[in-house]
Amino acid sequence: MTFRTAFPSFKSEVSISHTDRVLCLGSCFAEQMGGRLERLKFPVLVNPFGIVFNPISVAKTLLRLRSDSQFSEADLVAHQGLWHSYEHHGRFSNPDKSVVLEGINQSFSAAKGFLQNTSRLIVTLGTAHVFVLKKTGEVVANCHKFSAGDFERRRLGVGEVVAALSPVFEKLKAELPELEIIATVSPVRHLRDGLSENQRSKATLLLALDEICQQLPYLHYFPAYELLLDDLRDYRFYAEDLSHPNQLATDYIWQYFEGAYFVDKTKVLCERIERVLTALAHRPFHPQSIEHQRFVKKQVETIKQLSAEFPFLDFERELERVGTH
Repeated sequence: MTFRTAFPSFKSEVSISHTDRVLCLGSCFAEQMGGRLERLKFPVLVNPFGIVFNPISVAKTLLRLRSDSQFSEADLVAHQGLWHSYEHHGRFSNPDKSVVLEGINQSFSAAKGFLQNTSRLIVTLGTAHVFVLKKTGEVVANCHKFSAGDFERRRLGVGEVVAALSPVFEKLKAELPELEIIATVSPVRHLRDGLSENQRSKATLLLALDEICQQLPYLHYFPAYELLLDDLRDYRFYAEDLSHPNQLATDYIWQYFEGAYFVDKTKVLCERIERVLTALAHRPFHPQSIEHQRFVKKQVETIKQLSAEFPFLDFERELERVGTH
């Protein structure tokens, strides 16, 4: 007897290796996947403007990164003692306007440079709902707790999502011929929208990405949403808020991601890196003991061997932590 609908494993025609520069954009699920890639020493940049949930703001982020237009004071707004940017997450906000500008422009410059040689773009869409600033008619990435009366909230249609993303993806591919794009719908449920509205929002994103995939052969869909909602399909795979996938669910989705996009050599290298990182995470009772010092020396030798075999790997942070730098 079968009690669940297991999603079949699959192998994508595109792969991700440690020589690919990977830009991750989108919802908090993009940060989870990007964080795992970063841990495993892939050259990755995650959400340079902060978390972005809707497809129009994702498109605006990419267009801005392909321009030479830095942010100015005119892009900032004041509210509740802080300066904000409607295109950025609240982590950039600050009481000092100059601090905000410096932070967002430093992040902009770093991301713009990173994108110049990016070969893999991972986009995770969270919602089809957008907030439109009534004063300007612009879709914002973050409302920063401004009055709800300042915004019109609505759900994008499938055609609007396609129209926002497809031309941007085409522009990026024309400028970066090696670029391959992986798109997914976040499995995080937006329960504040209501159960029905959340499903309609996710359905809009799913249909839009399917349409774009049919148009653009370099756009590849990864079924993160289906893996949680249709495969695991149980509240024991959610965090306490019943919206976000818990660690077990994220591990499960990651296994499918590895299987789809990592070739065997990349998987083996990831396993070697993970063994070192896990060993170094160990907290000894007696760090000055001969036995522990011998253990640390062994891990350092392993890191140096990996670095010699794969010079593109960066273990500087780990070596500093064990006091070898």
